[in-house]
Amino acid sequence: MKILHTSDWHVGKVLKGHSRTAEHVAVLAQVVEIARAERPDLVIVAGDLYDTAAPTSDATKLVTRALSALRGTGAQVVAIGGNHDNGPALDALRPWAEAAGITLRGTVRDNPDEHLIEGVTAGGERWRLVALPFLSQRYAVRATEMYELTAAEATQTYADHVARLVRRLTERFAEPDVVNLITAHLTVVGAQMGGGEREAHTVLGYAVPATVFPTSAHYVALGHLHRAQQVLGPCPVRYSGSPLAVDFGEEENTPAVTIVEVTATTAARMRDVPVTAAIPLRTVRGTLDELAEAADPTAWLRVYVREAPRAGLREEVQALLPRAVEVRIDPEMMPTTQSSARAAQRAGRSPRELFGDYLEQRGHVDDGVRELFDTLYEEVSSA
Repeated sequence: MKILHTSDWHVGKVLKGHSRTAEHVAVLAQVVEIARAERPDLVIVAGDLYDTAAPTSDATKLVTRALSALRGTGAQVVAIGGNHDNGPALDALRPWAEAAGITLRGTVRDNPDEHLIEGVTAGGERWRLVALPFLSQRYAVRATEMYELTAAEATQTYADHVARLVRRLTERFAEPDVVNLITAHLTVVGAQMGGGEREAHTVLGYAVPATVFPTSAHYVALGHLHRAQQVLGPCPVRYSGSPLAVDFGEEENTPAVTIVEVTATTAARMRDVPVTAAIPLRTVRGTLDELAEAADPTAWLRVYVREAPRAGLREEVQALLPRAVEVRIDPEMMPTTQSSARAAQRAGRSPRELFGDYLEQRGHVDDGVRELFDTLYEEVSSA
């Protein structure tokens, strides 16, 4: 059978105040075109469909249309909730999803059969998929208790709880002549961060070893880390990565989806198909003259300016580089902070004098900034 594995769409993502809706429309349209060309039997979306737990109506419309379009290619479609998603809200969409022929799992339920999805390909191959949405630390304990596993102790780790769940949900993987699959949204020890993941959910307390997955699994489709990569484990374990760079920490990533071909008796063969529809992200450094030569109108830019700080510098950069969404002074251009012995004394000095001392300490020798401060101070004082 053939599988298309994708994750971490983050629909609704805003980049420094700039909407990326048009990019998401183009990216998801390209994912659908890849599915039409590849003709997978199954599409797995491994979490973080949205960037926020309270998506806008436009974001919801885009996600539901993309899932419907993927189903329209003839593939079975399974999507799970990630840490950015509102799991109960995704579960509330299940009646729509079931009517559309889509399997949606937002949260862990008290019935393990809810997370065991079975199907048959057009060619007659049987497959079985364990779908495990994102689990927070406290719900991991509750989930193990729901399934009447060994009592969860307060000192046990998140990885212990996830391992118990996976072990319980994969009990039927011993059955022969079935392609056994797992999809989950979590961090595996040893995997590389992609740059845009929520830090609180990627620290070691939320990481699990790849050994939680059984050798009987033919393929594990993971979401959460935004860099496409395979992780060493007892079975094929892979992150598809995000189909677009979510923030500047991901500018070196190659956005892609993963195509997997596997049978019940042969090893999974994996390959990435690049997704190129999004606007790339780049970091550039230099003086204004150097930046003018390095201007890239095709990319969102993070700019480090190698100029002394002055009033209006940000506006000059943005006029030169309209796609500059973040402008900073290069740290090498910032003077070192003066010692406290030379710091301005507050007693008996006017706000203008104190602000002038601050500017000198920071290297902002600019009369324009002083005049702006005087104007602002007069307006506040008169008010």
